[in-house]
Amino acid sequence: MRIALDALGGDHAPQAVVAGAEAALERFSDLSIVLVGPPEAIEAAMSDVGKRHRDGGRLLIHAAAERIAVDEEPTRAVRQKTDSSLVQMIYLVRDGAAEAAVSAGSTGALLAAGLLCLGRLSGVLRPALAPIMPTTTGRGVLVLDVGATSDGKPEYIRQHAVLASRYAEAVLGWARPRVGLLNVGTEAAKGNALAKAAYTLLREAPVNFIGNIEARDVLFGAADIVVTDGFTGNVFLKATEGAASAILSMLKDALQSGVRSKLGALLLMPELKRLRLRLDYAAYGGTPLLGLTKPLIKAHGSSGPEAIAQAITEARAYVERGVGEALARELSAFSTETKSPAMAGTAQDAADGAAGESAENHTEGER
Repeated sequence: MRIALDALGGDHAPQAVVAGAEAALERFSDLSIVLVGPPEAIEAAMSDVGKRHRDGGRLLIHAAAERIAVDEEPTRAVRQKTDSSLVQMIYLVRDGAAEAAVSAGSTGALLAAGLLCLGRLSGVLRPALAPIMPTTTGRGVLVLDVGATSDGKPEYIRQHAVLASRYAEAVLGWARPRVGLLNVGTEAAKGNALAKAAYTLLREAPVNFIGNIEARDVLFGAADIVVTDGFTGNVFLKATEGAASAILSMLKDALQSGVRSKLGALLLMPELKRLRLRLDYAAYGGTPLLGLTKPLIKAHGSSGPEAIAQAITEARAYVERGVGEALARELSAFSTETKSPAMAGTAQDAADGAAGESAENHTEGER
């Protein structure tokens, strides 16, 4: 299996990206990786492990001279910077030279390139960003959409529930994942017009729908999958990330406030490090762009080597387990209205709309 990797994507590129690729190659003997970017920069970041895999033909370099910055308008950047690492990576997947792609770069540009170069699965209305967020249970929760499309419709939410359920079963190994609708209360009649309409559709969808979920219960594992519109999902994601960072900052200040506190911190250090890792959203690997014809995995902008390796692992599982084919079959079987041209629009419409919205939805790490 061959996976393309954007060597210039992310805050710590290319060093973290190259190190993550090396770690993934050590983990999986059936894997080869194409690093896309300036060859001299990639080679300078390689360790002896990378050089060994390159000599063995499992670590390849595909030259690309440009980088798409996170503050560039996504669709324009994709069209103008065809020699960028992100676009060249997508071309490799489009042309069959790689089976999946991973990038920690611009979310909007990745979505725009995916829509314009690869397209949506037949029947998909809008793709969705679906990250795994930490929970107190240790399992995590899949939340979508978190910003691929800000203006939601009930049909989008229903379809995203189906896509996420099949992805969770195939890649994450979750049997009959519980799907909840993010809402202001648990009662069926709660919420705005969008939430009420989505609730009705979800009851009839081929998923294990358990009803409405309040935001305060999401990270306690009240559901395995939580669906909402992209605007609400992105606000929830950033609020949660901000709360985690604030809690860790306040805890650090409290533990450094005096001699006794510092002594207690020394005793608690192993547990505190584990807590920090559980709250580190960048360490959870990649976010799949569900609904595209080929697997694209978005890693967090501040990803380190382990997060990059985990994102590659998810891309490998996506391909190995035939998730794309399973999603296509599922969509074809359960929903005929999603194939309506009036509802689905064109790839250009989706790229301009969704990618434009995603350009405003970066986390602080990506900026």
